[in-house]
Amino acid sequence: MIEVLLAEDVHMVRGALVTLLNLEPDIRVTAEIAAGDEILPAACKRQPNVAILDIDLPGKDGLTAATEIHETLPECRTLILTSLGHPGTARRALAARVHGFIPKDLPSNKLAKAVRDVAGGRRVVDGDLALAAWEAADYPLTNREHEILRLVAKGHNADGIAAQLFLSTGTVRNYLTSVVHKLNARNRVDAIRIATESGWL
Repeated sequence: MIEVLLAEDVHMVRGALVTLLNLEPDIRVTAEIAAGDEILPAACKRQPNVAILDIDLPGKDGLTAATEIHETLPECRTLILTSLGHPGTARRALAARVHGFIPKDLPSNKLAKAVRDVAGGRRVVDGDLALAAWEAADYPLTNREHEILRLVAKGHNADGIAAQLFLSTGTVRNYLTSVVHKLNARNRVDAIRIATESGWL
């Protein structure tokens, strides 16, 4: 039996995916998560074979969570679901060395096959997403820098980000300075614009 952790913040989508996967005779969803911050604790508790992670989650994005899983639970395979076909997103996913990267609107039988393939040690990457990654420019930000820029783009200030990520405010400001420099931006707002237009946010 392939035990699966599923992280998806849209309740209706998560419910549909759980129902579809649980219809498969060899797959069982043992944990349902709605926020990125909850993924690693749930994975440590449940020890799933595969973690299916939406790329865009509140609190912490799926790629950041996947990186944490790789570091903490290397035996757990990660499969990223995305509705975002941006080249930068695809490049980030491949750089994070996730085990699978597929679109959210994949037919249910192909999703189940992707879960089996990933659980069996194979890497599954949608062809169109792989092509987008191939064509994308190198992504200059680290996962932590990306996470902080994403939170700034959502309206969080440095103090709030520091509290959420257990960092000092000064450290967050240093990361933001690095982001602005790496993106050749004029300021944080310009950095958000550049990252968004490049498909990285």
